[in-house]
Amino acid sequence: MKILVTGAAGFIGSHLSEKLVDLGHDVVGLDAYTPYYNPELKIQNTQDLSKKGIEVITADLAEDDLTQIVAGKDVIYHLAAQPGISAHTPFETYLRNNIIATQNLIKTVYDVGDISFFVNIATSSIYGSHAIGDESSAPEPTSHYGVTKLAAEQLIMALNRDKGFPAVSMRLFSVYGERERPEKLYPKLIDAILNDKIFPLYEGSEKHLRSYSYVGDIVDGLVKVLDDMSGLNGNIFNLGTDKAITTGQGIAIVEELLGKKTKIVVQPKRPGDQLETHANIEKARKAFAYDPKTTPEEGLRKEVEWFKDKIWKKINLYQ
Repeated sequence: MKILVTGAAGFIGSHLSEKLVDLGHDVVGLDAYTPYYNPELKIQNTQDLSKKGIEVITADLAEDDLTQIVAGKDVIYHLAAQPGISAHTPFETYLRNNIIATQNLIKTVYDVGDISFFVNIATSSIYGSHAIGDESSAPEPTSHYGVTKLAAEQLIMALNRDKGFPAVSMRLFSVYGERERPEKLYPKLIDAILNDKIFPLYEGSEKHLRSYSYVGDIVDGLVKVLDDMSGLNGNIFNLGTDKAITTGQGIAIVEELLGKKTKIVVQPKRPGDQLETHANIEKARKAFAYDPKTTPEEGLRKEVEWFKDKIWKKINLYQ
C-alpha cells in the first residue's frame, strides 16, 4: 500500500515509517521540522529514513496545500502534533498544530476522496489526571495538550460519523525508547547521569504511576490495524502496556543500567500533569491481538544504548 506518515521525522513516526517499509509498503513521510526541540535529532532521524528509501517532505499541515501530498495514498498515519505538557508553550501553538493542522489535513483528504483508511494518533492525556479506565471513560483532560488532542480526535471521528470518513484513533500511553524527544523523562535522565549534571524532577512525580510503553510495541500495534481496516473503522483504542511502574522505579532502572546515581533537584509541580496512567488495552487485545511484551528493563536498555551511540558527545540536545 501507499502510505503517508505525518510527523515522520519525529520519535514514533520515524520508527513507524521504517516498520511499514520493512513490511513491504511504499512510504512517504511529512514533517514541518518545528523548532520545539533541537532539530538535529529530527535531521538524524531523516537521514536514517533516507537509508531505507523513505522520502520526508517538508510541509506545514496548518497552512500548506496538501492536495498533491495526500493524493494517491491508501492509508495516512497522522502523528504530527504539538506534543507534551508544557507551561512554556502558548495555547495558540497547541491550537494551530493540533486542531487547525488536523482539520486542514482531513478536509484535504476527504476532498481528494481516494483514501482507504486514516489512522489518528491520540494520547492518554485525553483522560486527564487518572488515565486508568477503558475507552468509554469520560475524557477529562487537564492540559492544553490533552484538550487540543481530544478536539483533533473528535474532528476526525465527527467526519467518520457524519460522512463515513474511514478512520480509527489510537490513544498512546507514555511511549519511550530510541529517538525519544529530549524534553521527556528518560532522555533528560540519561543525559544528566552521563554528563554528571543535576536532574530536575517535578515535586511528587517519582510516585506517579505510568504505563511506560516501549516504542517497538506501540509500532507493532499501529501496523496491526492494517489487517482489518473495515472491522476497526470508527473505533478508538488505547495502546500501551498494562504493566505500570512508578517514575521512581523507572529512574532506578536507568541508574542501574548506567551504574550511577543521578543528582536529583526537586522542581515545583508541573501544571496539568497526569498523576496516574495505567493502560486498559483489553479492547485492542480482542480486536487485533495487540500484545506488548517489552519489559521496562529491556526497553530502557535499548534507549540507553541508543543515547550513548547516537547522541552522547555527538548532539547537544539541550543547547
